[in-house]
Amino acid sequence: MTGPPATSSSAEGGGGVRPDTSPEPGEIAGPGDEATGPGMPVEASLKAKARRALGWSLISTISARFGTLAIGIVLARVLGPMEFGTFAVALVALLAMLSINELGVSLAIVRWPDDPRRIIPTVTTLATASSLIICIAVFSVAPAFAEAMGNPAATGPIRILALSVLINGVVSTSAALMQREFMQGRKAIVDQVDSWLGAVISLVLALLGWGAMSLAVGRVCGSLAGGTLCVVFAPHRLRFGFDREVIRRLLRFGLPLAGSSLVVFAAGYIDQILVGHLLGPVALGFYVLAFNLSGWPIAVFSQPVRAVAPAAFARLQHDRPRLNRAFLTTAGLLVGLTAPVCLLLSGSAPALIRFVYGAEWQPAADVLAWLGVFASLRILSELMYDYLVVLERSRAVFAIQVLWLCALAPAVYTGIQVAGLRGAPIALVAVSTAVVIPAYLFQLGRTGVGAGRLLGAFLPGALTALAVYGVATLAVDLIPLDLLALAVAGLAGVGAAVLYAYRNRQVLRNIREAT
Repeated sequence: MTGPPATSSSAEGGGGVRPDTSPEPGEIAGPGDEATGPGMPVEASLKAKARRALGWSLISTISARFGTLAIGIVLARVLGPMEFGTFAVALVALLAMLSINELGVSLAIVRWPDDPRRIIPTVTTLATASSLIICIAVFSVAPAFAEAMGNPAATGPIRILALSVLINGVVSTSAALMQREFMQGRKAIVDQVDSWLGAVISLVLALLGWGAMSLAVGRVCGSLAGGTLCVVFAPHRLRFGFDREVIRRLLRFGLPLAGSSLVVFAAGYIDQILVGHLLGPVALGFYVLAFNLSGWPIAVFSQPVRAVAPAAFARLQHDRPRLNRAFLTTAGLLVGLTAPVCLLLSGSAPALIRFVYGAEWQPAADVLAWLGVFASLRILSELMYDYLVVLERSRAVFAIQVLWLCALAPAVYTGIQVAGLRGAPIALVAVSTAVVIPAYLFQLGRTGVGAGRLLGAFLPGALTALAVYGVATLAVDLIPLDLLALAVAGLAGVGAAVLYAYRNRQVLRNIREAT
């Protein structure tokens, strides 16, 4: 995975959600007053907010991904696998830090049943203090971690990226407030500045010969600029303070979530850690490039939905049948739209890597072929993760993550020993299919979402994805010109996704109404 999933859970003493008084299906009840505007009931206002939030998330993500993809291609060609692998080592360290950063307490703001202004000072203080401690600790252990990953040159980039952890902790309260209020329009501006500024600075420094350090410096500059805007745009100003009563509730909420997030990180990145440790930084560079490409459909389609879904699901907790229906339709549509694109990457991997990144990156193609399959499974598991967290099944979620980690670590190690670099993604697919997905299906069954209903929602999208994979594989095998083969495969993948969306246009309307 690319990081701990964006989740929300409930603070102790939940409630605060008004009973639904509207007979219309799909409306969302929320806390507070009867109206937020002239003649506008709160349910209608919340639906409008969520719709706008989802729209802005899609626009922001797609525009940022297209732009940074182009810059990333140039960076990969300029830096080469070795320097890219050095940065990948540092990035793994950064994601480990972020998985436990601010102790998970900022997410309490999203689900706090009362006015969040009471807890803002305490959350900010806790988040900043814990981030500072983590930053200092990582600065100290960076040489040992880089050595363990087989690349001592990563020490400098790791220490630079540690500053991003501190920035993230300071602005986490503001970011949570924006998520709570569905302020995705302004969040889109934050994301654009963060992505574009960081990418441009990295590109300039790479061209000047800074190597892996160019990526680390660009990442910190982007985080600083985006974080500053996040504080400016937040609906409430950033304040520090300390409330003993609040802090106890926050820690009871946040510490289990932070522990779960650390396990999520370990499960999501044990493959990269083992690849770096066993095969070295060059192999890790190939692996991370393929992993980033496989995550492209997730970032474009899944993450914008996940930025809105927890808050939207949370407002339907009082009506479990409607909540289950909303989950099923959202999950089915996500699989139908994203799985064909994921398997398009798998089927066209050799031509895609060769044409876009050059012959020196060709070993990444074998990895991408399997990671595309894993990405389609990941989309499903992450949405189920969010759903269970909203239902306050945090123990079940934690148990699944521990099971995932315990099964994956030996599987990846064995896969690398047997099949080399390609063995790592094969292990990911095997464990996800045989262990993680069944475990989530079991837990969902206990909430009233039967496995049969869920699999029925996924079946059309899965069959479409398999057809796209077949077309893409044939195109790459039979057409000698890479550009033409990619055009044929891309037409099949995009066409299938568009056709699926058209055939399910009523589902899209229902989701729009439900949000």
